[in-house]
Amino acid sequence: MAELRRPFKHRVMTFSQFRRRHPAFLAAVVVIIVGLLAIDGWVLYKRRAYEAEIARLRSDMSDVERRRSDAITNTNEKRLEMMMELLRRQAKIDKEIHLAVAVDSGKMYLERDGALLREMSVEVAAEKNVGAGHDTVHLAAPRGTRTVERILGPTDAWDVPSWVYTDRGLTPPAAKSEVGALGPVAIVLNGGTVIYSLPTVGPLNDSAYVLPGSIRVSAEDLRAVTPNLQRGTVVYFY
Repeated sequence: MAELRRPFKHRVMTFSQFRRRHPAFLAAVVVIIVGLLAIDGWVLYKRRAYEAEIARLRSDMSDVERRRSDAITNTNEKRLEMMMELLRRQAKIDKEIHLAVAVDSGKMYLERDGALLREMSVEVAAEKNVGAGHDTVHLAAPRGTRTVERILGPTDAWDVPSWVYTDRGLTPPAAKSEVGALGPVAIVLNGGTVIYSLPTVGPLNDSAYVLPGSIRVSAEDLRAVTPNLQRGTVVYFY
């Protein structure tokens, strides 16, 4: 008679055994957890510091000054919301072909006379202070209207601002004009705002870095829409 096989018994590894077998993994997990807790603590500390500073400033105000400050803040917020809504509606009824960028939702639209011709995803950089000392400039996501000045191809050069190199931790070269610095296709707007694609050369050649104050779009989407654009085409940012 064939010998009966004993059923396989699964052994459960205890935490002590796991710790002895994988000390490096556990050490890495502990370091990550400690780092995350430290970041959370720093954010909470800064938040409390800001709240304490606001409370201190408000405590020095009279009741009239506090009410006036709240009224101004609320009025400015409502005014901005109203302006953005008006821009959104204006873009919808514009009879000429144009681009519209919904900054907060990360979308760009090619539109004409209420018709949506193409929808694209975009990347918008967070607000940032660039430069140092008296040359510090606050760059935020564009809002309002711009117009197209130039459309750049893969062989066109762009004058890279010095602050871009500084912001990337690089030394500005003697010649800052670089071919392909805005990717294979880009749109330069009035005021210096650019809508660009990821380049393979220059300081913007980093998928994790988006140029502050501008918009990055895939090269495929930009190639599809640029034949419809020309100098003077309106771009709405809301």
